[in-house]
Order: sequence, then structure tokens, then C-alpha cells
Amino acid sequence: MAIATLNSKLSIVRPTGQVNASNAVELDRQLKSAILSERYSTVLVDMQQVETLDSAGLGVLVSALRLAQQRNQRFSLCSVGDSVRMIFELTQLDQAMEIFESYDAFLATLAAQEDSPRRTMAYA
Repeated sequence: MAIATLNSKLSIVRPTGQVNASNAVELDRQLKSAILSERYSTVLVDMQQVETLDSAGLGVLVSALRLAQQRNQRFSLCSVGDSVRMIFELTQLDQAMEIFESYDAFLATLAAQEDSPRRTMAYA
């Protein structure tokens, strides 16, 4: 598993292989570290190299999502393979988590957000 940073606002966690009870603690540590860091407003989990995901791994992702929501941070997944995507669909977590088809699709949303005009409110 690896952590990368694209810019000062985004942390990318890239788990590999089988995400299960034997390595879920390490994934949990990496995700919490990224979420609790004051440097990042967005945490992306790039699932491209994940072959399987068991209930322990799924639990870590749900826990990370909740923590990120409590801290008003964006938590997203990308490049989820078909067999792992099926787990999200069966548990209906695909409705709760922001999942992108690819890393590029995720980056496109970041670019669109940066390009959108920011509204300021004036109070009288």
C-alpha cells in the first residue's frame, strides 16, 4: 500500500492485492493518517491494484468515510474493479461512497470545481 500526494490538498492511498483482515489494520492506519492530517481536504483511494476486498477491508473504508465526513473532507474511491464493485453494490455502499470509474474521471471533477466561479454572499 502506498500514499501519494498530488497537491497540498489531495492525498491518494493506493492499496494493492488482497485487502483483508491480515492487512486492513495497515490500510486503516494510512487512511486515518491522511484524513486526520491538516494538510488534506480530499482523500482518494485508488483501487486499481486491489484484487479482492473482504468485510474487514470494507469496514475500514466505511470507517474512513465516516471520519472524513465528520471532518468535512471529501473521501472518494476510483478505479474499482468489477469483482470489488459488486461488493459495494450488494452492500449498497455504492450509494454512500463517491466512486469514480478512473483516476482521470476523479481529476476531471477536481478541475471542474476549481474552474467553477465561487459565490460570495454579502450581508447587509
